[in-house]
Amino acid sequence: MKAKIFKPSKNAMQSGRGKTVEWLLEYELETPRLPEPVMGWTSAGDTLNQVRMKFPNKEAAVAFAEANGMEYSVDEDHARKIVPRTYLDNFKYRPYSEDN
Repeated sequence: MKAKIFKPSKNAMQSGRGKTVEWLLEYELETPRLPEPVMGWTSAGDTLNQVRMKFPNKEAAVAFAEANGMEYSVDEDHARKIVPRTYLDNFKYRPYSEDN
């Protein structure tokens, strides 16, 4: 079984950074998704792709994968660069330069 370990990004519908603290382990697809002949809905032969396990940190997720003998890949966390600004910064005069 192959698994992917990653830290989820912020949802576009969120203004805060909630639900981005935990690391997730998801199983990779083993069989391709195909439309069912009767209803036409997309389905897959395995149901493991519906499983998402949450871990408090990357090391716990890697330890779980190694303890269960899984192949895994880790997508590293992309640290967000926060530039502190005040309301006054919206109205500051900045002379025009070719860099902007």
